[in-house]
Amino acid sequence: IDTFLKESFPPGFQWATSTESFKVEGGWKADGKGETIWDRFGHEHQAFENQTIDLACDSYNKVDYDVYILRGLKVNTYQFSISWARIFPSGHRGSLSEKGALYYDKLINALIESGIQPVVTLYHWDLPQELQDAGGWTNPSIVEAFKDYADFCFSRFGDRVKTWNTFSSPWVVSHAGYGTGEHAPGIKDYVVSSYQVTHNMLKSHAEAWHVYNDNYRKTQGGKVGIALNSDWAEPKNPALPEDVAAADRYLQFMLGWFAHPIFVDGDYPAELKTQIELKRNKCPSSEPARLPVFTPSESKRILGTADFFGLNHYTSRLVSNIDGGCTPGPQGVGDFQESVDPSWSSTASDWIFSAPSGLRMLLRYISKQYLNVVNVPIYITGNGMPTEYGGDTFNDTSRIEYMRGYINEALKAILTDGVNVQRFTVQSLMDGFEGKQGYSERFGLHYVDFENPERPRTPKQSAYFYSQVIEQNGFAVHFYC
Repeated sequence: IDTFLKESFPPGFQWATSTESFKVEGGWKADGKGETIWDRFGHEHQAFENQTIDLACDSYNKVDYDVYILRGLKVNTYQFSISWARIFPSGHRGSLSEKGALYYDKLINALIESGIQPVVTLYHWDLPQELQDAGGWTNPSIVEAFKDYADFCFSRFGDRVKTWNTFSSPWVVSHAGYGTGEHAPGIKDYVVSSYQVTHNMLKSHAEAWHVYNDNYRKTQGGKVGIALNSDWAEPKNPALPEDVAAADRYLQFMLGWFAHPIFVDGDYPAELKTQIELKRNKCPSSEPARLPVFTPSESKRILGTADFFGLNHYTSRLVSNIDGGCTPGPQGVGDFQESVDPSWSSTASDWIFSAPSGLRMLLRYISKQYLNVVNVPIYITGNGMPTEYGGDTFNDTSRIEYMRGYINEALKAILTDGVNVQRFTVQSLMDGFEGKQGYSERFGLHYVDFENPERPRTPKQSAYFYSQVIEQNGFAVHFYC
């Protein structure tokens, strides 16, 4: 059994927590904000108990309150996303809302005055509805629109913001937004749309990075990267070569789909392309997947466009080899089946199981697989688990155990394995809107009373635990946990 490591993190380690615009801001049409795909999703009654993001946590009107609880948590870094439609209601610069931009100015200034580094995500899933009406991420014209939006944000906020994520968990957009249709905009097309979306997001990311590199890096001195999400995958039976290969395919279809073009050679992983071609030959009467092709100039433009490797990680999977037939989607095309180890603790989420050692394995994998050509630090940009609505509201011991395990595995990766991890971000600062689950799953270190129109925040035991870890920069000093 791997023992708990009672050591400190390196000096200067960044301790963060996070929120995402559509989950907490509210003010869905305040000061001229444009409609987003998540506004539409809620208004079409697609979330738990017909819940919407109209008010959410009312963070749009509670900048001082939110920064106050951040100071109490003692984080030195806060990651939040900008709502594209709050700044450009139509998605285009011509519709600029000055009041929307001022909201983010106020938040950024309040953070800096409190000694907290702002980390800004340009896109966390809430596309302006007007852009979606034109095809959203399947329309190649969105690359130029995103580039222009990023340029505005760099010019407006970059004198104070020194770390940018272009996208956070883009795989979820491709998979759940345009593949399975479980997320906004609710499109079910894993044959064409899902792959086209990834293609356009990768090109959009690269263009934003080049805008910063060409026009802002010299004067602002910041970093631009991308926050990719991935489970860790272990072969269900390590003695079976086909299960070992299936676990690798799982990682290639989830992480490699985005990481390989940016960090390895400007193109999709060979395993992904080979597997799709194999399926196409096997299924002549139906096309299981259509993977777009980068031109040589596009590949060159994408490769190396990251100043760090952002990682959102929550859980692990056991993977076995199957014949997925001709079914579209990663499991059918990828010929793998996922399951969980009975020893892993369950959470309020049907997809998150607590398996802390998976984080260390994934960090080692990333370091070996992706950081040879582009040698950059790893930032853990998201890690957390939900508790149930109506459960033990404040004494969230299961979350404390989860955090304790995952943070310690990151420490082992740093001190024992020599992986260059420089930040740990706990999701989330407060309870918020969790997509299809609405407010029924609570990821927050702070409890939000959604029955109260004032939306008060109250720290949970996990907030006190995290503040102790931060204060001591790890686990070298004994404290309750």
